[in-house]
This record gives sequence, structure tokens and C-alpha cells, in this order.
Amino acid sequence: MEDLAFGLIVAITLGSAFMVVQGKQLLYSAIALLFTLFGVAGLYIFMWADFMAGVQIVIYIGGILVLLIFGIMLTNKITSVNISHTSLQRGAGVLVALSVLSFLVVMIGRTPWLEKTALEPAQTADGIGMLLMMEYLLPFEVASLLLLGALIGAAMLSRNVD
Repeated sequence: MEDLAFGLIVAITLGSAFMVVQGKQLLYSAIALLFTLFGVAGLYIFMWADFMAGVQIVIYIGGILVLLIFGIMLTNKITSVNISHTSLQRGAGVLVALSVLSFLVVMIGRTPWLEKTALEPAQTADGIGMLLMMEYLLPFEVASLLLLGALIGAAMLSRNVD
């Protein structure tokens, strides 16, 4: 059952990633990106990286993808801008992609893989959360204040001054 679930997640991730690249409409590509990012979060769960899966969902899906979809929807009615979706260097891109793929296949073949153990790894989110809220609380809060200042500055720069 575990192998079937893993294969399903891989198929969804690869299929939706292909739809992101080959999609003709930007909104459909963004929705396919949603499924791709969910699939990557599922792969993180299979690797016992629960913190990375949570970060993937909260930041990439909850923040960046929603912002991207809002940007697409708000600028959808702009008609004076001519946006073309042509690939000028498709041959060079295919050549680079095939060389990277062949390099990855060779490296996967040469890597001595460890066998799966019966023990489950320890949870990672608990330890990271304790470190963020205890030992690294001050740098965490300073970073959040800097990000808040950058957000306020961006809002001030983007407003209309009449």
C-alpha cells in the first residue's frame, strides 16, 4: 500500500509539473502548480521531513501560490499589453535538460543506497519549534520585524500619490 501511495504521489507531481510547463493559459498552469507543490509536500512526508512538508504547504502553497493566482486574476483584464508565450531556444533547452537528466541518471546509478530500516526516524518539527521558541527567539523576532518593515516600505512605495 505504501508503494502504491508513493507511486500515485509521484505520478500526480510529475503530471502536474508537465501541465505547468506545457499549459497555454496562465491560470491553469498556476492551478497545476498547486498540485505539483502538494505532491512535493507528499514526497517530503515520505522522506520523514515533516517540517519541510509543513513549510512547503504554508509558505509555497499558502503564500506564494495564492499571491501568484491573485496577480493573475487582477491583471487578467489588461488588454494593452501583448504577452507572447513563445520558446525561442527550445532546442538549447532540450539539450540542457537531457544533459542534466543523463547526469542525474548516472549519479543515481553510482550511488550506494542504504537499505530501509524498520525504525521510524524522530520527528523534526518538534525540535525545530523548540529551538525557534527558546534558543533562537530573539533572532526570529528580529527577522520578523525586518520583514514587517520591508512590507510596510513596499506598501508605501506602491501606493498612488495624488
